[in-house]
Amino acid sequence: MSTILITGATSGLGRYVAFELVRAGHLVLAHGRDPGRTERLVAELRTEGDAEGFVADLASLSQVRELGARVAAAHPGLDVLINNAGVGAGAPGAARELSADGHELRLAVNYLAPVVLTRALLPVLRANAPARVVNVGSAGQDPLDFDDIEFRRAHDGFAAYRRAKFALAAHTFALAEELADTGVAVNVLHPATFMDTAMVREGGVTPWNTVADGAPGVLALATGDHGTGGYFDGTDRARAHEATYDRELRKRLSAVTDQLLAL
Repeated sequence: MSTILITGATSGLGRYVAFELVRAGHLVLAHGRDPGRTERLVAELRTEGDAEGFVADLASLSQVRELGARVAAAHPGLDVLINNAGVGAGAPGAARELSADGHELRLAVNYLAPVVLTRALLPVLRANAPARVVNVGSAGQDPLDFDDIEFRRAHDGFAAYRRAKFALAAHTFALAEELADTGVAVNVLHPATFMDTAMVREGGVTPWNTVADGAPGVLALATGDHGTGGYFDGTDRARAHEATYDRELRKRLSAVTDQLLAL
């Protein structure tokens, strides 16, 4: 059985997946932003199996790094990381929002936080190979504007969300190549379209699917061998935006990411 950290576990897809994993006998490390909600979730999970809670605001990169350090220290046997937490497009017409570090919020939570958390946990994951990183992405992907990566001009929540998910996919493929011989598999997936979550409803969208529809793809990648460097639509291997496979773009993204994280 695995030791699995899942971010954004207190609601939506993350919550559903956490219960499925606990029932299957895995130790689930459930991350949440709100201490009370995280505590209540863990109490519920423990009626079904083994779970522990970790609290951090992923809009603060220092808290993301601290989360990684706490998990690594408490659970040196960690072998699966599910980067599930995310911020949706927001309410239609909502103003540009910033993270604790001054980054555009969707870029910070949907892209920079998973990058930082994965980096923090890579030594543990490599030590426990075969290990897995599952990045919950989206079929909604727009190429980055490197001249305005922080969306200072003409901000739009849906576009910001889609660009962050594009970056996450491109990063996934680059990291998978980097870790090719380490036994750490890195994959990204679109779980299901417009699941019935608070994120989707806030965006003014009528849900098309349930979180149960989105869970099988996440569970498959977290618990089974499906290779590395893949993009999946649910449980089916698919193609991300073609530009995410461009090695020059990925190099540029990596350089910009390092600059953003150094700020």
